[in-house]
Amino acid sequence: MLAGGRTGIGTDHTTSTEGTIERLKVRLVEDDEAGLALAEELRTEARIAIDLEAAGFHRYSDEVRLIQLSCTERTFVIDPMAFDLSGALRPALEDPNVQVLIHGGDYDVRLLDRDLDIHPTNLFDTQIAASLTGEPSVGLAALLEKYCSVTLSKKHQRADWARRPLTEELVEYAADDTRYLHTLADVLEAKLEELGRSSWAEEEFAALEAVRWSDDPETDPVAKVKGARSLPPRKLQALREALAWRDEIAQRRDRAPFRIAGDPALLTIVEGEPSSVAELGNVKGLNPRLVEQQGGRLLARLRSVRDLPEDQISPYPSPKERGPGRPTPEEEAWANRIKKVRVNRAEELGIDRGLLLPNAVIYDIARRAPLDAAGLDATEGMRKWQIDAVGDAVLAVMNR
Repeated sequence: MLAGGRTGIGTDHTTSTEGTIERLKVRLVEDDEAGLALAEELRTEARIAIDLEAAGFHRYSDEVRLIQLSCTERTFVIDPMAFDLSGALRPALEDPNVQVLIHGGDYDVRLLDRDLDIHPTNLFDTQIAASLTGEPSVGLAALLEKYCSVTLSKKHQRADWARRPLTEELVEYAADDTRYLHTLADVLEAKLEELGRSSWAEEEFAALEAVRWSDDPETDPVAKVKGARSLPPRKLQALREALAWRDEIAQRRDRAPFRIAGDPALLTIVEGEPSSVAELGNVKGLNPRLVEQQGGRLLARLRSVRDLPEDQISPYPSPKERGPGRPTPEEEAWANRIKKVRVNRAEELGIDRGLLLPNAVIYDIARRAPLDAAGLDATEGMRKWQIDAVGDAVLAVMNR
């Protein structure tokens, strides 16, 4: 039985290519007393592995619902819904002398910023490290199987982390996301050093440390719906109403919007213009109970659109509203030449071409047309290691 901050949950051992890895005991932290004990234990740690679980797949809100921490000898699974844990974690995670291990941590770092106001200062991301060493598969499961002989279970991939109480099985499952990161980081750190790419990783880690949560600007919700672009303006307006109807229900019920009604169902509704709840009930993908309870409100909102004057009907958002416009033919030609250089150099280095030079960076180079290293350095998103690795070849293209 789980007890906050008191009960260790099982141990076993597994053999990896690096030797024997102890499957660390797990402690569930779910009250202030256990949080204080955790803070005290973290004071002596030089390296901490962390992972966060949100509930956006199930819930309307994607707030942090679970935090896993692995220290040298123990893994903690922390319930942020039970008490304010930021004070227990911040001193260790923001200490520049404590290395914070994470895997694919971009979203986790954003959540730490938004929900806990915590900003790690000495990150080591094992997914980034694996990418820079040329690993063909950089998912945590693939790396642990390759380097630690550990097979991760997929049983609870879609778990609702907001549901309480937490079962022992779920706590053990969650702990696996951090309990082996210390060993994996050691392996990848050695590989980076061997390849002479430690400075590459440090630059990427520093960029990750600077990431902060940013709310999406006010964007037209229809731009996120596949197939909406082809709708005439009045039906687009009806789709906006249908999306707002769904969002209000999702927020009220604390459920992910797609679990209320999928985008294809809403598109079918606005295209077919059902005139009654009975017709609405025939739409594939709509829950009959939802139609019975809320269908009338949806139909009323759709009817209101039919009576709107033309000047209150908004067309599909323009390219400027959706983001940067399409490149000019000349810019496209420059970008294609740079892409060819990128492919050749990525193959030489044995890394993914998108990691070496993302397309967004390539098109920014094509727009700016830099002729020297300083110009490349001014390109948004361009790292110094990328300039060192492929800069000369890119400039050779631009100076033809």
